[in-house]
Amino acid sequence: MDLTVKIRNKTLPNPVGVASGTFGYGEEYAQLTDLSALGALYTKALTVEPRPGNALPRLVETPAGMINSIGLANVGVERFLTEKIPYLETLTCPVILNVAGSTEEEYASVISRVDSQNAIWAYEVNISCPNVKHGGMAFGTDPVQVERLTKTLRKLTDKAIIMKLTPNVTDIALIAQAAEAGGADAISCINTVMGMVVDINSRKPAIPAISGGLSGPAIRPVGVAAVWRVSRVVTIPVIGLGGILTWEDAVQYLLAGADAIQIGTGNFVTPDASVKVLNGIISYMKEAGFQKIEDFHGHF
Repeated sequence: MDLTVKIRNKTLPNPVGVASGTFGYGEEYAQLTDLSALGALYTKALTVEPRPGNALPRLVETPAGMINSIGLANVGVERFLTEKIPYLETLTCPVILNVAGSTEEEYASVISRVDSQNAIWAYEVNISCPNVKHGGMAFGTDPVQVERLTKTLRKLTDKAIIMKLTPNVTDIALIAQAAEAGGADAISCINTVMGMVVDINSRKPAIPAISGGLSGPAIRPVGVAAVWRVSRVVTIPVIGLGGILTWEDAVQYLLAGADAIQIGTGNFVTPDASVKVLNGIISYMKEAGFQKIEDFHGHF
């Protein structure tokens, strides 16, 4: 049985990764699960300068999910290189750095400054960030911006570039096509869905940021549909995420066209969810007679 997934010039050992922002840098989960079993570890988002993040509280539970507005809190490039890279170098699983920014130049600066690090296997580019040079509109809502940003980053590295798409658009397929046209090696989708909770006692939003990103099982059907749409219009690998808690959830994504998946909020519920999901996928493949991940595709 072949569980590998090829992206650009590298190969994931299996299709199960852990999503950015839900797993820290791996060290936080090292005593709770087997990191060597991960198909990929997607790090917390990194920006050029440190960011303290949004005011507390940043999380609020919702039925079948949660809303977060973390504000891209992170240590910045310099501290990342001195404090995080040494640990990441000890890991045997592929490490994919999530990159964020407020301008094209900031995205480019992050990649330029860390690209020499062998611990970094690939980049996942968070294009849900607002572009301050275009009135604060998120990069990922405009195909022209997406293609231009992807082209800019493609010139800077020989490592794989994965563009992470927001679902908060009219047609996610157009955004995916723009990313591929710009030179992306893979697409990951979906990021969180915009949501809001109002505290009826205080008569104010439940978090100071007012709105945030909805994740968890509530968005799984949105993610599965997005993967189905995207996988039919691009030729590069598609990585599905959004609401995956169990192996059955992951299999839905794979059958819809995903080549790999990421577990996000599910890590908070079950810290070793990645191992359980991988074992479930393997059992499903044996029962179905599947020999490789591609066998999940083309059934509808």
